[in-house]
Amino acid sequence: MLFNSYIFIFLFLPACLCGYFLWNHFKCYRMGLLYLLCMSLWFYGYFNPKYLVLITGSILGNYGIYRLINRFPAKPGAKVRKIITIAGITLNLAVLGYFKYTDFFLENINRFFGQDFNLINIALPLGISFFTFQQVSFLADACQAGGGMGYSLLEYAAYVAFFPQLVAGPIVTHDVLVPQLRDRSRKQADWGNLSKGTALFVFGLAKKVLLADVFGNAANWAFSDVGSLNATTALLAMLFYTIQIYFDFSGYSDMAVGLGWMVNIDLPVNFASPYKALTITGFWKRWHMTLTAFFTKYVYIPLGGGREGAARTYANIFIVFFLSGLWHGAGWTFLLWGLMHGAAQVLERLCRKWWGHMHPVFSWALAFGFINIAWVFFRAGSISEGLQVLKAIARMDFGGVSSGMAQAFSQPEWQFLLGQVPGLLEAYPYCIMLGYCVAAFVIILGMPDAKTVAENHIQKKLAPAVVAFLFVWCVFSFGGVSTFLYFNF
Repeated sequence: MLFNSYIFIFLFLPACLCGYFLWNHFKCYRMGLLYLLCMSLWFYGYFNPKYLVLITGSILGNYGIYRLINRFPAKPGAKVRKIITIAGITLNLAVLGYFKYTDFFLENINRFFGQDFNLINIALPLGISFFTFQQVSFLADACQAGGGMGYSLLEYAAYVAFFPQLVAGPIVTHDVLVPQLRDRSRKQADWGNLSKGTALFVFGLAKKVLLADVFGNAANWAFSDVGSLNATTALLAMLFYTIQIYFDFSGYSDMAVGLGWMVNIDLPVNFASPYKALTITGFWKRWHMTLTAFFTKYVYIPLGGGREGAARTYANIFIVFFLSGLWHGAGWTFLLWGLMHGAAQVLERLCRKWWGHMHPVFSWALAFGFINIAWVFFRAGSISEGLQVLKAIARMDFGGVSSGMAQAFSQPEWQFLLGQVPGLLEAYPYCIMLGYCVAAFVIILGMPDAKTVAENHIQKKLAPAVVAFLFVWCVFSFGGVSTFLYFNF
């Protein structure tokens, strides 16, 4: 089920909130949690009920492994606990690998070894990368927790399946979410949380529907035929995808946190104005923050982190970003994207003194330029296609912007408004495109994050009117509903 859909906003969300708080009002807390779990499973299984078997099997299997770990005391049974944990983590990664990488593996065997294996064409289950990593972190922590964590099956299932973060993050650890699900002071409706949660949800919805999808139309137009791009349209295609993925992921992250607030749950921030970063290291402290935290805690630090000398540190960085690229998708483009970011972070460390003396404007321009170039390969269907886009820019045959690209910004509301002014009908596609670009950069670089705005909106007299206006605008724009980009990862 999509956050940006009529069924979610007008049926699922009201039913979920009313039922959850009604059970809790009568102090039926376990029934309230069970209701929240059932609603979350409905949310997950809406598009394909078959995948309910996958997620319920994953939850039951991992909870069984957790109980098995706890059967062995921490000290005398430490080795057995470790063996069970490793086996459990391996099983989780094997399931993820089967669904996500089998066809990629077979394709490359066929390509490089001249084989003719049939592809399985497995449809990737929504959110499998997210709930797999969640449960991997849970098993790793369970192994380290000597006295056990004492979670019931209901608590564990609700933690894994909690619908705001289920299919596109953030990656939430058990110690953040389960104590909040247990806290009875959070069980009753809080109008302040509902208000600011609604505001943040609407801000995120506006980012997705009114900005990301529009820039996505232009990027899709350009990437559908990269061979025909001149330098101008190739440069804009790169920039438009950079903006699209920003507002798409930022919008989902805002909506997830806002939905959490509505049920009195504080989800971790996953996105903090990453394009304001002056370095690539800074970018990864702001972009997909919970994924960065996961790899830092469970991969980078166990490998030795930065404690084993420069060469080992650089190797560890490359391993982390290789895995990050692999996590994002089964394709050489994703691996190249991850390794590019790893190389950039190593280069920043090598040039730390020189980089530190650079004017912030130049360091920002270098970082933002690199981020744009890396996104080209993330978006492209192949490495050669990505190189075509960069070659088109390098040719510097700057010309006019194609009317097809400009028309991608011509939403019905703008056609109606500008059609009332004589003389603008011929020029309006380009005016609208320029207006969208200006608005995007004002929001990206000049405004605080939406979470801060939502937390303070109650004190602003005009804020409720702005939230209502954006909500109505979004609802009337649902005709071109699209999935979130991170649903694919």
